[in-house]
Amino acid sequence: MPSTATLFLRTARNYGKVTPQSRNLARTFASSARRCRINKVVASPEEAIASLKSNDTLLCGGFGLCGVPDTLINAVKNKSSITGLTAVSNNAGIVGSGLGLLLASKQIKKMVASYVGENKVFEAMYLNGEIELELTPQGTLAERCRSGGAGIPAFYTPAAFGTVVQTGELPLRHNPDGTVAAYSPPRDVKVFGGKSYVMEEAIQGDVAFIKAHKADRLGNLFFRNTANNFNGAMARNARITIVEAEHIVEPGEIDPASVHVPGIYVDHVVQSTAEKKIEKTVNAKTPEEIQAAATKSSSRERIVRRAAKEFKNGMYANLGIGMPMLAPSFVPKEVEVMLQSENGILGLGPYPEKGQEDADTINAGKETVTLGVGASVFGSEESFGMIRGGKIGLTILGAMQVSANGDLANWMLPGKIKGFGGAMDLVSRPDKTKVVVTMEHTDKKGRPKILKQCEFPLTGRACVSLIITELAVFEVDFTKGLTLIEHAEGVTVEEIKSKTEAPFVISDALRVMQQ
Repeated sequence: MPSTATLFLRTARNYGKVTPQSRNLARTFASSARRCRINKVVASPEEAIASLKSNDTLLCGGFGLCGVPDTLINAVKNKSSITGLTAVSNNAGIVGSGLGLLLASKQIKKMVASYVGENKVFEAMYLNGEIELELTPQGTLAERCRSGGAGIPAFYTPAAFGTVVQTGELPLRHNPDGTVAAYSPPRDVKVFGGKSYVMEEAIQGDVAFIKAHKADRLGNLFFRNTANNFNGAMARNARITIVEAEHIVEPGEIDPASVHVPGIYVDHVVQSTAEKKIEKTVNAKTPEEIQAAATKSSSRERIVRRAAKEFKNGMYANLGIGMPMLAPSFVPKEVEVMLQSENGILGLGPYPEKGQEDADTINAGKETVTLGVGASVFGSEESFGMIRGGKIGLTILGAMQVSANGDLANWMLPGKIKGFGGAMDLVSRPDKTKVVVTMEHTDKKGRPKILKQCEFPLTGRACVSLIITELAVFEVDFTKGLTLIEHAEGVTVEEIKSKTEAPFVISDALRVMQQ
């Protein structure tokens, strides 16, 4: 029998031998460049979308035309055999661009979205019964996508309580004659801490189309500015996630701290070739132009100037599109306010100078903007976490109607539909977020917009704290009703009463509207 020393030497010699088997083991387990490489990059969009099938649920990142995976969408349009898709996206692009292409080609049977917007083809298809539409508040949509990727089947949210979303009166599908063929189901409601919350089910995607600024072959992703929007939450959700990237780089070129989506969530990466587009180019105006824009209507200027008085130093605020966006122009320089845009900016800057527009930097109105000093950018799911969590101290919104007890209607007119956008979330925490409405006192036909009860579908119940019109300012008590606290110069209480359907009391400290 060999000695112990002999056995030791023989074993050592065998470990030192290089055999084909040992070479394979080295390639498999070593941390050197010899190992088998993970490579999720595919050669073409056609190869990337090979796993997409008819009747799949397709999650599609993007907000307006920002961060939209157009290369992948174009590939689907060119593959007409794919039909019956349920598309989940904040909106459906515009006519001739984004998901608007798949609507026109009749490859989408149902949309789950928060906003129809300016897509007249989409609106007509829905109202004529050609497509099903599940309108969802923007923050709820973001959270449904995030939850679906996190293994959470449902959650409760304060958004949409007391609206057609909660009661199940939202039309899902119309008949060709415009009558309603199917309504949404009512939502479960539970009370937590004395406040009512609506249950929403998570979304589970079959395939996600994502647009990234950078991706490496491992699938790590980096988004640029507001192109993050829904892309991050959706990338984490689907059974198969397909990414088109403007720049495909080697591992290590994206700083680990800058990876927005780790590669574990990503299946395929392809080079983005589609041109980046801007939906609404808006440029900076001179102080004189800002003043001129406000003074085209003296009533508009009056409303905007008064709204600016609501900003307090150190405040975090969110502004709706239209008149509210003009208010910061009238804030004194010594007052510093951080503006939030629900598509993913905290520290919103002014509009860009001409020629400095950036397709990856837009506001919630899809307008080109800049980032202020100290700004941060993030995904839509985090943005609405800030909002529902009560971190936004003030929101200023437009309205179609406001009721005596502070109900708000601002998303739908009869025969037309825009969608909720983020408004239902923004007004969901009136205990934390002061909701200010800026609007003209009457509509185009001279009918009052401040009513005993809103006639249009509600955005939120008992949520508006202050109403500012060209004639007056009302404080709102959710149980006691309206108090007139200011009137415009030259406007009498009698005129205000004649143009206001809702009853109101007059403050003992009634004064001329602050300017």
